[in-house]
Amino acid sequence: MNYTLHQLQVFAKVVQLKSITKASVELHMTQPAVSIQLKNFKDQFDIPLTEIVGRQLYVTDFGMEVFRMAERVIEEVYAINYKTMAYKGHLSGKLKISVVSTGKYIMPYFLSGFVNENPGIELLMDVTNKMKVTESLKNNEVDFALVSIIPDVGKVNEEILLNNDLFMIGNGKLVSGKRNPVNELNETTLLFREEGSGTRTVMENYIKKYSIQGIKKMELTSNEAVKQAIIAGLGNSIMPLIGIRNELKNGDLKIIKSKGLPIVSQWRLIWLKNKKLSPIAEAYLDFLKINKDKVIKEYFSWMNNI
Repeated sequence: MNYTLHQLQVFAKVVQLKSITKASVELHMTQPAVSIQLKNFKDQFDIPLTEIVGRQLYVTDFGMEVFRMAERVIEEVYAINYKTMAYKGHLSGKLKISVVSTGKYIMPYFLSGFVNENPGIELLMDVTNKMKVTESLKNNEVDFALVSIIPDVGKVNEEILLNNDLFMIGNGKLVSGKRNPVNELNETTLLFREEGSGTRTVMENYIKKYSIQGIKKMELTSNEAVKQAIIAGLGNSIMPLIGIRNELKNGDLKIIKSKGLPIVSQWRLIWLKNKKLSPIAEAYLDFLKINKDKVIKEYFSWMNNI
């Protein structure tokens, strides 16, 4: 056998994405080039690594065994590169983080100092929904994930970054502040995030606990959409405090003080417990432990005054 590291990388990416087309995009290669490298790699084995059924690519049991070994080889090669750069006094390579949508208001502040200190690092931060964050973590496609509710991915390690305070939020001009909050919520439209959202889970548990009915329910697919809907007067919703600072300050939004609120969880950076972290990932954790309190004081102390 005479396969190359590049062929291992191509095969691993095709297996991860179950698609030659998607792999070509990720690898910055043309689709025919990926197909050729994949074929040259597979031709060196007497047992099939993949199968095409219909138009769908499937990985055989033997192919999955080869994939797992290929991943270990690739990780070791990356580790050699990282260690080499570290001995030269600087880090180089990729740091991959998957972030739930509201985390976009948080994660950049905990990254900027580290990335600026290490210009050789390429940051890949995917801001997406909870389901995709869970999938990327489970498939070992990222170094870390930022979540407020730990997903079902098995055992994980965590680094808690910041409290996540959730309040019932209404339109700043429509919320009276004089009526019973529960009565007010029973007479308004309740705005929900989509199924699977951590914020939606919190809100559903809250309205069930306090028997809040609402006139009707609306579903929106991002916190930004919920925020704009409240400003437009469409209804009220439970929202994380982190993403509405300016709107509270200028009066577009208002906190509806109600029993059992705020609900407090934590924003936490998690990674698979059995994952072998790259030197870059390890260096980032060291950076967080040293600088986390400084970042919180500089950028998030305003939350203590709400």
